[in-house]
Amino acid sequence: MIERIWSGGSLWYLLLLPFSWLYGLVSNVIRLSYRCGFRKSWRAPVPIIIVGNLTAGGNGKTPMVIWLVEQLQQRGYRIGVVSRGYGGKSAVYPLVLGPQTTTQQAGDEPVLIYQRTGVPVAISPKRVEAVQALLQQHQLDGVITDDGLQHYALQRDFELVVIDGVRRFGNGWWLPAGPMRERVSRLNTVDACVANGGVAQVGEIAMKLQAQQAVNVMSGEQRPVLELTPVVAMAGIGHPPRFFAMLEKMGVKVDHEVAFADHQPYTQSQLTVLTQPGQTLLMTEKDAVKCRAFAQANWWYLPVDAVLPAEQAEQLLQKIEQQLNKVHK
Repeated sequence: MIERIWSGGSLWYLLLLPFSWLYGLVSNVIRLSYRCGFRKSWRAPVPIIIVGNLTAGGNGKTPMVIWLVEQLQQRGYRIGVVSRGYGGKSAVYPLVLGPQTTTQQAGDEPVLIYQRTGVPVAISPKRVEAVQALLQQHQLDGVITDDGLQHYALQRDFELVVIDGVRRFGNGWWLPAGPMRERVSRLNTVDACVANGGVAQVGEIAMKLQAQQAVNVMSGEQRPVLELTPVVAMAGIGHPPRFFAMLEKMGVKVDHEVAFADHQPYTQSQLTVLTQPGQTLLMTEKDAVKCRAFAQANWWYLPVDAVLPAEQAEQLLQKIEQQLNKVHK
């Protein structure tokens, strides 16, 4: 229902407009308070790169963060990542992730980034504290924040916004009548815009998600995804239809699709009932990090990589390198 309202396919958004105006007023006042110095923001001793979005829901930020980390590592930079840790509940904040950190503590996306890249990752609702915790334990050349475009308490050196290239900005209204955290005009002040899927518009960098081989959640075995038949597909991400559409485009025969809420925790009993004998349960990597402890032999996940056009990718990385090479005093 909410997707239909946000996409402009329903007039129910009119009932929510007063709440949207209040949301917009509060968010603008908060931003203005930092710009005018009424609230203090913190400047980190290393460059801060924001990977955020203007809309609620999954836009592809995490694959973009992983891509940036890997690209910058290849260029010799020591990079850390901070996140709010949405979906997790730690006994203490800030929390610097380790090999034993669970998704219940840190949330699924930080654990996924940590396991995929191996870089230092810290979480805290106050991202300033997460950055400080990382810098106390690691020598870093820069820090990437997964989300946090609207977290103005942390000063930033480079802002990158990921846009859902298919859904774009829906009806254009602030939450809850629409999907917007900030208005589209905010794009005029950021350093780069990346369009995930769809058709990139003028000034945007095209990005697509490219699937790797399927990986068995229990054993780690890799296998071409087309060999996994018959398949029950599940996704607990910001926009599950994106995962299902990708499988269809790849030619994967899917018997049934199951969509869960973003960041939803799972239990073994909850997932085992999704398949019948002989069927394969295929999930996203973000789902897999939450159920490795009780995985079954027929559970597989499909990792994806962000892919950007070579020339645009190089230009983007050079801009970020310029910031990383600056010395903060």
